[in-house]
Amino acid sequence: MANVQSVPALSIIVPVYNEQENLPVLYQRLTEVLMALGKSYEIVLVNDGSGDRSWQVLTDLASRDSRVKAIDLRRNSGQTAALMCGIDHSRGAILIPIDADMQNDPADIPRLLAKLDEGYDVVSGWRENRQDAKIRRTLISRAANYVISRISGVQLRDYGCSLKAYRREVLDGVRLYGEMHRFVPIYASWMGARITEISVHHNARLYGKSNYGLERILKVILDILVVKFMDRHLVKPIYVFGGLGFSAIALSFVCLIWALGLKYLEHTSLVQTPLPLLSAMAFLAGIMAILMGIFAEILVRTYFESQGKRAYFVRTSRNLQSPPPSTSTVENGSV
Repeated sequence: MANVQSVPALSIIVPVYNEQENLPVLYQRLTEVLMALGKSYEIVLVNDGSGDRSWQVLTDLASRDSRVKAIDLRRNSGQTAALMCGIDHSRGAILIPIDADMQNDPADIPRLLAKLDEGYDVVSGWRENRQDAKIRRTLISRAANYVISRISGVQLRDYGCSLKAYRREVLDGVRLYGEMHRFVPIYASWMGARITEISVHHNARLYGKSNYGLERILKVILDILVVKFMDRHLVKPIYVFGGLGFSAIALSFVCLIWALGLKYLEHTSLVQTPLPLLSAMAFLAGIMAILMGIFAEILVRTYFESQGKRAYFVRTSRNLQSPPPSTSTVENGSV
């Protein structure tokens, strides 16, 4: 039984779904690489409701090596949920997600760590020579990466590569939903993380088949729109909803003036044109958008204040005293 330190230096996080043949090979390769590094580590494997013998294999590995932490989810929740579970139950100062299908090469882990040592907070893998179907996976992935980089402002050539290295502090407070595991570098950038990318190896699958399909493209597009909104407008959603509201109200007045112009200049009855109806609908839509913006502002304040969150992130400080007492408390203790 291997000795375990209280806080390992590295946490390797592996979402698992129907990978019973690949797991023993992955464990062996990870162990060889991590032992050679000479750092304390743990391997957190999250079984995402597999229908094969993956959980039995994980149980066997955990019984033989205490550095292996095996977690079994009640049902298949998706890669994002499995990754989030692994992050929540890991303890290492550096987090390294990796796929269980052996297409990521554990031998690249030392290179990721070496790049972190240069002062970066996030090192993302780039599968320069992908061993996937050229059109169905590779070409579509390149197009998606280009769109994501343009929308998010975080320039990476391979958002879909699971092999990355994060300093734990840049993921504090991050919660992932939907298919957002590929956008973790974007979340880290919100925390002011220094992000870089290196080329990593990509292998053809040894066993099993890919669990990804083309239907994920739409999900990725919708998720990146959510990420972009949260990046730009999370703190002030009224700017989005209010802007749409005032635009709709302006359109309603344009339609109304147009309708009146037709009536008095060309003697066209209001019932002969859809402009009055469009004007009324646009005005109501504008009012609703503004009210939704006000409601979103209330939700945002509840989100930040109920959890003690701040709208800023401090990287470091020098000679900083403890924060002053709350301005809502006066000397006699009353509020």
